[in-house]
Amino acid sequence: MNNIIVSFSLLKNKILQKMKKQLLILSILGILLASCVGGQLNPQYVYNTNPSYAWAYAEFYGPYYKTENGNLNNVISLSLFSDSLELNKIGNLVGTGQYLFLEDVFVAKTDTFLPEGTYTINDSGLAFSVAPGKNDTIDKQVYTIGANISYYEGNTAMSTQKLVTGGNFTVSRTLDHYSIIFNLKTSDKKDLKGTFTAVLPHINQSVASLKNNARKRLIYYPK
Repeated sequence: MNNIIVSFSLLKNKILQKMKKQLLILSILGILLASCVGGQLNPQYVYNTNPSYAWAYAEFYGPYYKTENGNLNNVISLSLFSDSLELNKIGNLVGTGQYLFLEDVFVAKTDTFLPEGTYTINDSGLAFSVAPGKNDTIDKQVYTIGANISYYEGNTAMSTQKLVTGGNFTVSRTLDHYSIIFNLKTSDKKDLKGTFTAVLPHINQSVASLKNNARKRLIYYPK
């Protein structure tokens, strides 16, 4: 009788252990199935890292930092837009695509238009350098300054902005027709390439900026 009781106890333990293993396997399968869409695992959201910019413009500000730090180089801001992004009647961007904003592109003090050459993202303030993107805190408010890219996605929950912190781009020009090839890096260590080939209108903001001592953005980020 004792042998029968011992054997039954061992059999019971084996059954319980087997059931626990099966439950563990089912739990793992449940987690995997929950993260699947159409039989595949949910991929990480992928942003376009090689946009073709359809239109753009440049703003000339003259020696904008002359008073602040004695830098005599002229400053140009570049704004480039891809896909279906366009301005509505009140000046806001609508549609989907990428908005690349290069706030401080330094050129020689004799240049008033974006000259040909290779520009590098760095803090030097020298001609053919571009200030990298940063988040600056002023009066407890965080402001994005320098180079950055904004993604306007069809799924608005995925729209975002990234800082451009490294890389370079090359400019070639025939009259007012520009070709720009980008090879940039964002703050999340992603490559950001892209191209622009079209007329690049230049807007002279130097008189207004010197008078008001502040630059006013023509395009504003959505709030």
